[in-house]
Amino acid sequence: MQVQESFVMAVNAIKANKLRSILTLLGIAVGVFSIIAVMTAMGVLQGAIESGLSELGTNTFQIQKYPAMTSHNERHKYRNRKDITYEQGVRFAERITGAKYVALEAHVRTLSVTAGAEKTNPNINILGETADGFATNNWTVELGRSFSSQEVDGAKMVCVIGSGVVEKLFPRGTPVGEEIKIDNIPFKVIGTIEEKGSSLGGNQGNFVAIPITVALDMFGSHRSINIMVQGKDQETYNDLIEQSRAVLRTVRQVQPGEEDDFAIFSNDSLIKQFNDMTFMVKIGALGIAMIALIAAGVGIMNIMLVSVTERTKEIGIRKALGATKLNVLTQFLSECVVFSQIGGFIGIIAGSLVGNVVSLLMSAPPILPWNNVVTILDTPFMQMTALEMNIVAIIFCSFIGIVFGVYPAWKAANLDPIESLRYE
Repeated sequence: MQVQESFVMAVNAIKANKLRSILTLLGIAVGVFSIIAVMTAMGVLQGAIESGLSELGTNTFQIQKYPAMTSHNERHKYRNRKDITYEQGVRFAERITGAKYVALEAHVRTLSVTAGAEKTNPNINILGETADGFATNNWTVELGRSFSSQEVDGAKMVCVIGSGVVEKLFPRGTPVGEEIKIDNIPFKVIGTIEEKGSSLGGNQGNFVAIPITVALDMFGSHRSINIMVQGKDQETYNDLIEQSRAVLRTVRQVQPGEEDDFAIFSNDSLIKQFNDMTFMVKIGALGIAMIALIAAGVGIMNIMLVSVTERTKEIGIRKALGATKLNVLTQFLSECVVFSQIGGFIGIIAGSLVGNVVSLLMSAPPILPWNNVVTILDTPFMQMTALEMNIVAIIFCSFIGIVFGVYPAWKAANLDPIESLRYE
């Protein structure tokens, strides 16, 4: 009953001074908002990247000229590397052992594709692939078939199209056996790929796969290709990565002691690299949140001291009617906690909404509070569901309210009732 009464009195005290209460709540809300918004946005980005990486098959890694994630300055550094040529890729595939699939891929251009009177937007990725590229990209053929090694070697004018291209060019018909034009050059459609959804703001079905030999003939062979390798099982996966590094160093004539002139990345390494790149952002967000919450706590203490002074006579009347020091202490601590909790809830709601705006902008799945894991820092202790993160934020807000409310509450509890009744 005492706690309930203290809570009701705290709410009434907040209502009695609306402007002052709003300004006090704002400090807590800003601190909680900053951490929840940033962590939610980071969680959305990480989920989008993980979704995008699903295009690589299980136990698959990719080798390319540039690292998967680079800043502008770093990209300038890697630009001087020699391209990974198609011939080097072929020699690599011939020498590698223990791999289930080895595929060569060339991202040649983004173009419009036409079929009769229908035309796509100029956002279709034209991919040159070898036959194993369908397995390493984790593509599942929905209609028709994929092209064969013989069609790659013979540079046949065939293609397999993604679901986005099917939807645009063949909304009512079956595309298999039809003709499309890429850069005004006709290709026969021999298959389609099952829809895989969107990732990082783009449709994963917006592509056309053609034999890599045709792609290099059409758009020029002076480009770096990607090598994708899929292992047979998880046990031999790490050994396969090291073997691939050694074989490609030999093929590219990298001298002993020199660093690799290529980059190897997998699903796990890319996620780790993303977490490393965002580490300082998360630390900064935590720092800003701590400063804002401490400032808000000082604001609560200041407001409560003013409130104690204004309500001196009220405190004296309560004590004269039998209220104990504990009653008064509980009343004012309750007000501090209520301030903190309301501000925390406002910050959580606003932060979650703003953080999930990123998911709308990137067509990525939103962070749902009951099951999504948010990595605050790259340690098991700092990985929690969004719901757990919100609960921790509320508990911490209560802690702030209690710490900074102890002194005003103690001061109120120790007022002399006789002097309080005389106060004007």
